[in-house]
Amino acid sequence: MAMNVGPGSGEGEVMVDINTTPLIDVMLVLLVMLIVTLPIQTHAVKLDMPVNQNNNPPPPPVAPVELGVDFDGTITWNGNAVNRDTLDSYLVGAAQADPQPEIHLNPNRLAKYDTVAIVLADAQRLGVTKIGFTGTDQYNN
Repeated sequence: MAMNVGPGSGEGEVMVDINTTPLIDVMLVLLVMLIVTLPIQTHAVKLDMPVNQNNNPPPPPVAPVELGVDFDGTITWNGNAVNRDTLDSYLVGAAQADPQPEIHLNPNRLAKYDTVAIVLADAQRLGVTKIGFTGTDQYNN
């Protein structure tokens, strides 16, 4: 039972504090009942996994191509500076390769957007589908 002890606690005063002990007791009983009635999860799921019919090893991974755009508009293919005509011939070769190599485009932070957009448009026009940006951590500042 709650007892109001302190100055001014007379016999005739009304106690305005809520007694939360019964509410906590009911909540604990409900929690115990929930835990007891939960079914034990011992069921196993049976899966029919596919069996490899052919014993051919997967093809070796293709090395990605590092395509860079420097701040002055210089385009590099695997570290070698190229012009747009050479880049187009490299992109055609990459688009026709099977499997197509990934092209990692790494534009310099100070490179003009126009140059990067031209490189991306050329790649799309020539059929390159696996292209992505790398080195984006330099833009976090």
